[in-house]
Amino acid sequence: MQDWINEVETQRIEQLPAERIAELKDKFASSTYKQTFHLQPPFGSAGKPNGLLFDGKHYLISHVWYPFTINNGLSYSYAYQTPDLIQNPTEQIMLKPDGLFDDEGIKGGSAIEINQQTHFIYSAKSKDAVIEAPFTQLHAVKNHTGEIEKYEQPINFEVPEGYIQNVQDPKVFEKDGTRFALLSAQTEKGQGRLLAYHADDLNQWQLIAPVHTNLSHFGDFWHASDYFTMNGYDILTFTAENTEHAFKAGYLMGHLHFHNFKMNHGDFKLWDDGFGFVFPQTFEDAEGSRVLIGLLKTEGEYEHLPEIAQVPCLSIPRQLTMHNGKIYQTPHSSLKQLRYNEETALGYANKFAKQLHPYEGDNFELQIEILENDATEIYFEVKVSKWNSTKVTYNTHSRLVTLDCSESGEVPLANVETKCSVQLSRDLEHLQIFVDQSSIEVFCNHGERVMSSRIFPPENSKGIRVGTESGQAYLKFTKYDLHGIYEVEDNSEQ
Repeated sequence: MQDWINEVETQRIEQLPAERIAELKDKFASSTYKQTFHLQPPFGSAGKPNGLLFDGKHYLISHVWYPFTINNGLSYSYAYQTPDLIQNPTEQIMLKPDGLFDDEGIKGGSAIEINQQTHFIYSAKSKDAVIEAPFTQLHAVKNHTGEIEKYEQPINFEVPEGYIQNVQDPKVFEKDGTRFALLSAQTEKGQGRLLAYHADDLNQWQLIAPVHTNLSHFGDFWHASDYFTMNGYDILTFTAENTEHAFKAGYLMGHLHFHNFKMNHGDFKLWDDGFGFVFPQTFEDAEGSRVLIGLLKTEGEYEHLPEIAQVPCLSIPRQLTMHNGKIYQTPHSSLKQLRYNEETALGYANKFAKQLHPYEGDNFELQIEILENDATEIYFEVKVSKWNSTKVTYNTHSRLVTLDCSESGEVPLANVETKCSVQLSRDLEHLQIFVDQSSIEVFCNHGERVMSSRIFPPENSKGIRVGTESGQAYLKFTKYDLHGIYEVEDNSEQ
């Protein structure tokens, strides 16, 4: 269903008159489900993150952009730049499909800062009949004046025997003075893999080897890979896709041997146990902390939800830390600048569900501390209306936290999950929940586990409710309303 656009998928944004672009922006801005504190293009659909970094002065966050469809048609690279990761980002089209080898669209990739210049290594599609592979790999530079200069020729990444010529999503990084690249690949047997390369010149790469892991049959393709280190561990992250187009975004943690790219690692662990969190990428912030941002998209088909509401957005930035050999994710501290109108409440919850007054809101952060717990099960509901709510439930005996979106509003058609659960390693003591116009992100016990989902509640679904199955729990609530990212004044002193 294409209900917001008259333009065809191959229409170029540069060919649209300014009046038409203004119309599209206004139409998207007026959507009930347009996000407020999540990065989202002014119209059209966000795709894979393809360039995240801090250059010493500003943060750059870029992603694939489909102006006229969801993940289809001609694509660009859209970017946001901000000095503090959150406030009033300036926006621009970073890469246009205007070259000989990217004229059918800009796709996944990465950015790296070298000598105060930002280099983009990215995949693209081309109409050129000489290009036999479905994707070309290209190099562009943002110079000191902010202009983009593209190298004319594609980069030749050698594909070893036994692999299909469909490599894509180059991730470039430096380690111990050497530049490496990881590319998503697929064997002739249909197995997802990564290929490793090294280079002195960003236009000339040498194949090292396929990355060897213990995952022999784990998805048909591994998208949007990334690599970083933390507390002496090597972390390899990617999004695995299977034939049903189901995605699992997660990571391997262990030790990667860079001479042959063999990795000793533990189990593949999900970044997010909810729905639609895919293609995450990481970077270091100004304080040297590792930050993760992914794409939040819908899953399944909706019968009554307009397509304009379903367009993906980026997740809130998450700061990564490690405790006792385990990665924790917490909302990045920059989000505190969005807070206003703090409200607190302290009291007992029991089996008589309570609507918290004057607690309500559209876009907010809710922190819940469980101070005493004699309940069998505690449930917290947000975006409550007469018939709908999104529920987070904690079972004391099993230590299971469940995100239940089955009655959140518009939900996908049959055969798509709307409930998910995680089991905590210890009793639940703290929940931190971020709710925007069409999303919820739940952080359990300061980021031990995370669950996210897009949600589409009816208008005026603003209530917050708490109750138990039996027994009672003593709780402390702290709620902040959150400004939109384009409404923020300088709140750095808060």
